[in-house]
Amino acid sequence: MRGRLMGWALLAGLLVQAGAQGEFRVSSPAFTPGGTLKAEQVYNGFGCTGGNISPELSWTGAPAGTKSYAVTLYDPDAPTGSGWWHWVIYNIPASVTKLEAGAGDPKANKAPAGSVQGRTDFGTPGYGGPCPPQGDKPHRYVFTVFALKVEKLDLPEGATAAFIGFNLNANALAKATLTAMYGR
Repeated sequence: MRGRLMGWALLAGLLVQAGAQGEFRVSSPAFTPGGTLKAEQVYNGFGCTGGNISPELSWTGAPAGTKSYAVTLYDPDAPTGSGWWHWVIYNIPASVTKLEAGAGDPKANKAPAGSVQGRTDFGTPGYGGPCPPQGDKPHRYVFTVFALKVEKLDLPEGATAAFIGFNLNANALAKATLTAMYGR
């Protein structure tokens, strides 16, 4: 009986360990989960004077069958009735598990080869940092990494973030999120 219990305990421990290793996660050295984004990440415009630099992001534990990735940044607290899309980058090769700081600037050429920066609610492609209305409570900024079952999303140039998001969700094997805050 004792041997069987020890066997079950060992098996349970291995299953927990395997589950922990297989969990899809995203992290950033630029901020802690639930922490405040720095001026470096804040938009430079609309009354904000930040660096507008996308933070470094890395992810681990993508499920088997992942053929590409995408990253979005969304503010569900924007006073628009539909939130605000701050960043959409997709067709990131499956071999890439990190975006360096500044990868959201299409002119900087730091995004992975083959990736596409989608149009945000600022009307342009690339990263647009937080800039909530003055006096609003701090907004949530949700970074989501999508592990996709397709190598490439064949989307029209200038597709809206919502259209891209529909295609991301339709092709997602898994999602990992990291939320930061910012208010002014």
